[in-house]
Amino acid sequence: MAVGFITAQYIYIWVQNFDEDIQTNKTVKEAGVKNYLVVAIDTKLRDHLSNEGSNVYYRDVKVDKAQEGTGDNHAISALKFKIIQEFLELGWNVLLSDVDIIVVQDPFQHLHRDHDIEGMSDGFDDATAYGNINGLDDPAMGWSRYAQGTTHLNMNSGLFYIQANVRTVDLMKRVAARLAKEKAWDQSVFNEEIFFLSHGDYKNPGVTVRVMDIYLFMNSKVLFRTVRHQQPSQQVRPVMVHINYHPDKLERAKAAARYFILGDKSALKEFPGGSEPGS
Repeated sequence: MAVGFITAQYIYIWVQNFDEDIQTNKTVKEAGVKNYLVVAIDTKLRDHLSNEGSNVYYRDVKVDKAQEGTGDNHAISALKFKIIQEFLELGWNVLLSDVDIIVVQDPFQHLHRDHDIEGMSDGFDDATAYGNINGLDDPAMGWSRYAQGTTHLNMNSGLFYIQANVRTVDLMKRVAARLAKEKAWDQSVFNEEIFFLSHGDYKNPGVTVRVMDIYLFMNSKVLFRTVRHQQPSQQVRPVMVHINYHPDKLERAKAAARYFILGDKSALKEFPGGSEPGS
C-alpha cells in the first residue's frame, strides 16, 4: 500500500495547479501503481480526490501543540507517524511518499523487502548515502590522536517503505510520542530513534535499515547537481524523484516530470544546481 501524504496546504499547488499532463496522482497512475492511497486530512481535498476517482482516505487529525510555530511543512509532516502506525497495526506494509515527489516507475517493482525500513537517503554520493569511515584528530592525545567513526547523511522521512512488525510499530509510537511533546523536526527524531545506539536505560527499537539506490529513488540534489550533467547513456531511469533539496518545488517537479516522463531533455536547463543563481 502506498500512502501519499497530501494536505490542504498543497491541494492548490499539487492537485489543481499542475499542468493537466503532469498531476501528482496522474504520475502515480501512469506508472502503473494501483495500490495507492492518498491520506487527506481536510474535507476539501477528500472531496476533490473522491470526485476525480482517486483512492482517498480521510483522517481527521490535529497538529500537536508542540509543533505549533514550526512551520506548516514540519507541523503537518509530524502527523504522519500516527497514521502509519495505524496501518502497521493492521498488518499492512506501507510505502510512504510525501507530495513533492514524482513517480516515474512502479516503486513496488524495485523494493528489496529484506529489511524493516527501506528508505531514501538525503545523501548525494556513495559515501554520504551508504556510509563512510571518517577520522577524528586530537593532537593533544599524542600516540592515540586518531580515532575513527562511521557517518552517513540522514534517511529522508518523506520516502520510505516500512514493513509491519513489532519493531516498526514501536518506532512509529516513539517518534509520534516525542513529536507530541518536543518542538523538533520529524526527520531528526525519525533518524535519532533509528540510529542512536542502546545505552544506559535507553534501548534502541532495533529496526533494520536498507538505503534505497540513490539513482533509482533520487533526491533533487542528486538530480540537479549530478544526473542532469551526465551523458544520456550514463543516466539510470529513476523510480521516484523527491524535490527535497530545493524550495521551488512545483516548478522543479514539473520540469523533472517533463524530463523523465515526457522525454524533454531541455526541461532542467533553466535551474541552478542549488537554490541560488549560478550555483
